[in-house]
Amino acid sequence: MIEKKGHYIAGREVEASDGKTMRVINPATDEVLAEVAQGTAVDMDTAVKAAYAQLTQGAWQRLSGEDRGRLLYKLAELVERDTGRIADLDAACIGRPRQEPRLLDLPNAVSTLRNCAGWADKIEGRTIPTPGYMGTPTLSYTSREPVGVVGAILPWNTPFMITVWKLAPLLAAGCTVVLKPSEEAPLSALHLARLCQEAGFPGGVVNVVTGLGEVVGHELCVHPLVDKISFTGSPEVGRIIQGSAGSLFKHVALELGGKSPQIVFEDADLERAVQGCALGIFFNSGQVCAAGSRILVHHSLLNDFAQRLAEIAGSIKVGDPTADDVQMGSLASRTQQERVNHYISQGIKEGAQLLSGGIDESMRGCFVKPTVFVGDNGMNIAQEEIFGPVATVIGFKDEAEAIRIANDTRYGLAATIWTSSLSRAHRLARDVKAGAIAVNCWAPIDARLPWGGMKSSGLGRECGLAGVLAYTEEKVVTVLMDEAD
Repeated sequence: MIEKKGHYIAGREVEASDGKTMRVINPATDEVLAEVAQGTAVDMDTAVKAAYAQLTQGAWQRLSGEDRGRLLYKLAELVERDTGRIADLDAACIGRPRQEPRLLDLPNAVSTLRNCAGWADKIEGRTIPTPGYMGTPTLSYTSREPVGVVGAILPWNTPFMITVWKLAPLLAAGCTVVLKPSEEAPLSALHLARLCQEAGFPGGVVNVVTGLGEVVGHELCVHPLVDKISFTGSPEVGRIIQGSAGSLFKHVALELGGKSPQIVFEDADLERAVQGCALGIFFNSGQVCAAGSRILVHHSLLNDFAQRLAEIAGSIKVGDPTADDVQMGSLASRTQQERVNHYISQGIKEGAQLLSGGIDESMRGCFVKPTVFVGDNGMNIAQEEIFGPVATVIGFKDEAEAIRIANDTRYGLAATIWTSSLSRAHRLARDVKAGAIAVNCWAPIDARLPWGGMKSSGLGRECGLAGVLAYTEEKVVTVLMDEAD
């Protein structure tokens, strides 16, 4: 019997207004995991109005920052309690080994909830000295208020972690939300909504509407009661969302794609760099926005490094993600598998040297082998976001060329610098155009650190204090200090 799950609106589970459902499929096995409500514009309107009612006249509006913090701390405890269940939901939805979300996604989500809980009662204004108004002294001060109802449109690659990246700071700031999870991986968001109810959040503060992006996602972007849209996903969809929501003067935050460089200098610890670069491109089957898919290597190390990386790629066991010895599962969907295979074929046609992997259609499910090319930065495999386990190793002769190649992309999300020179690390951190720079490690995300990109990698920041303040509006008040009073 396939489990059926409805939307979560105003504190209860409800079916789609027309009764339609859609299936959630495990891409590694083609197993049907569940049926979820296939939302309509009517469903989204109901959810937004529930969020708006709590924001403007519900119990949530009257809670202090301290009270919101207590609820977030309680939610963190419940997520920690259910870590195994949530990790398994996400892993099954995208065909991922179960240990990966347990290793990174869930601990980060718990940390994010606790960090934002601590900020909830510390959102402060300031007083600003001025010369007064037309000769009369004034007192000017600011306060920060919730931006309003937030529409959060979620990705499928690390669904629960990124859901929490949006949810925790907006709740700390006092906003309400409608979550629109991806069609591929909606189950953990629905579970999170139930945990919010268990923690004591008033019904309507957190709502989840499942369905197709072009229906419920679009309605969320254009709904007049939604004040901000936060989206994580592809630049192509981000452009559509910015056009829809931006034309209505809504706040828009976009965490988009990347083509992140990992730059390996001749003075790097070679073994550490090879292992780190392998993690940076093969973790989660390369389905990571910050995946280090362009690996820039000094010419003196190029051949040795490329061969070592290819050996690691060839040693990775790909298969049933529930097996204890499997290191890489499937891609998230047949569409994604076809996309990655297309780029592998394109790399071969462009003349890139294939050292490991390639297309293998022998396995049932949406699998792709870890693949290593040696090529140049002008190739499509080096310029386009593949979102799969495909690395392009590119040589450079000196620091200036490394910086030029690193910046020769429309993206600017993350970068890694492998070197033993502290001065060089700081120079590269200054000159490489990316929102997050790591030195001798790959993408060290942390709940306390802001995260976001430059250029086509997006707008705004998530996590840390910056992530909380992004869900507030600053209001200024000026009071005339009339001596007659």
